[in-house]
Amino acid sequence: MNHDAPSENKALERSDSQALSTGPDDCWARIGVLGDGSCPELQRHIHCRNCPVYAAAGERLLDRALTSEYRREWALHFSVPKRKLAPGSVSLVLFRLGAEWLALPTQVFQEVVERRKIHTIPHRRQGALLGVVNVRGELLVAVSLARVLGIVDNSATSKTGRLLVSIWESQRLAFPVDEVHGVHRCDPENLGEPPTTLVKSGTSYTRAVLHWQGNLVCCLDTTLLFPALSQSIA
Repeated sequence: MNHDAPSENKALERSDSQALSTGPDDCWARIGVLGDGSCPELQRHIHCRNCPVYAAAGERLLDRALTSEYRREWALHFSVPKRKLAPGSVSLVLFRLGAEWLALPTQVFQEVVERRKIHTIPHRRQGALLGVVNVRGELLVAVSLARVLGIVDNSATSKTGRLLVSIWESQRLAFPVDEVHGVHRCDPENLGEPPTTLVKSGTSYTRAVLHWQGNLVCCLDTTLLFPALSQSIA
């Protein structure tokens, strides 16, 4: 009967045996599974790792005194100053309506899809409601951010651009935009206070502004914007 270990385990077992070698008593490498297989104990233990001689060598390896080099390496490891965590970041989706760049938190969006036909609803042409749109087989209410924000743009009738699908308090809405930059992460310290003209405006939904690629991006307040959208389409 051949008691040699399978070839694919040879390298690993040889590495283990070298670590356990303590001198003349490393019988596993001479007459054991890594040797010539002549050890009579193999008939009973099948493999050297099941033999008490091999186990005793492992205990000696674990109980050996720590070397000065080992102590030095770990002392050096723990003496290195801990790396400071990076400041918290804000994740935003940047998009454009007309000439205005806007942003909303990434978590309120589910997907960005190609522009598709919006079907109007009879006798419902006022407020932010544009109609309904088919997104992956589901009819979603399409709304106009431009109407709520007072922005002049043609995103509702344009055949280009994108459609953003959002969710807020279990309500899924879709709204057309002219351009989507994508997800942008920034340090909260990079968000500035809205201009005084926006703060004084009774219809302002901007909670902060971001300077990005030469543009002033208005970061919209979800707690104000989405209730206003819901009220407008009710």
